[in-house]
Amino acid sequence: MTVSQIKTLFRDEISEIYSDTEISFLFKIFAEKFLAMDLTEIRNENFVPDDELLKIFLDKTQQLKSGKPYQQILGETEFFGLNFFVNENVLIPRPETEELMEIAIQRIRTVRQNSRDLKILDIGTGSGIIPIILKKNFPEAEVFSVDISAKALEIAQKNADFHQAEIHFIHDDFLTMNFSEKFSQKFGIIISNPPYIGQNEWSEISESVKNFEPNIALFSPVSDALIFYRKIADFACKYLISNGLVLLEINQKFGNETLALFQNFRRKELLKDLSGNHRFIIAQK
Repeated sequence: MTVSQIKTLFRDEISEIYSDTEISFLFKIFAEKFLAMDLTEIRNENFVPDDELLKIFLDKTQQLKSGKPYQQILGETEFFGLNFFVNENVLIPRPETEELMEIAIQRIRTVRQNSRDLKILDIGTGSGIIPIILKKNFPEAEVFSVDISAKALEIAQKNADFHQAEIHFIHDDFLTMNFSEKFSQKFGIIISNPPYIGQNEWSEISESVKNFEPNIALFSPVSDALIFYRKIADFACKYLISNGLVLLEINQKFGNETLALFQNFRRKELLKDLSGNHRFIIAQK
């Protein structure tokens, strides 16, 4: 089968769920990854790739057709200019979280002249993107990261090892963990992108996300969609140093309600993402 024929088949299989631009992008990265083709070969309509590799490529195409995120099929994704391993046990990083990282780095640099003695806590590790990026930007900081999922922490540790970032990963449920037993110090930064989709919002979420990404990382475990934010606000009152920062990604539907949880903080802001939705809270103690 020639490249021209493979392209036609690939397009026909996924045209119902991807645009022409997306299909061109996906064909390139799938051909490079699974057919071991370079750009010259991809552009050569008459080139015939290896039969065994073609079988793998066609299998991956069917996975793509099923709605499985292409990042999971590839086993990796790019975030904040870096490559990270991902699988079905962790969320695919969203653009909004890149915005959170930009805000976090800027704000931390504003309040801290250097990262010496800085202690950072990330709540809801997932693939480890947040703690790893913060560690790379503030190498002298001590970074802790909590997640309820042991399988997610395996990916996070793999990413931390790949990026040579020393992170203290903690396997525990933040909602029920014994803080005094786990932490003997206070933190200068608390950051989180916790599960914030309400259980009553199930029908609003795409089938691809519901079927292939971990629901535990998406949906609030109880009917109260703000449960994590309430816990974080209470935790920060006790374990955040004076002038310390809380940086959060939030559900756009509950911007003001979430902000109100930090009413006792010296400063607090509700920020919009690039799409104009209330998406972030920055609070300073």
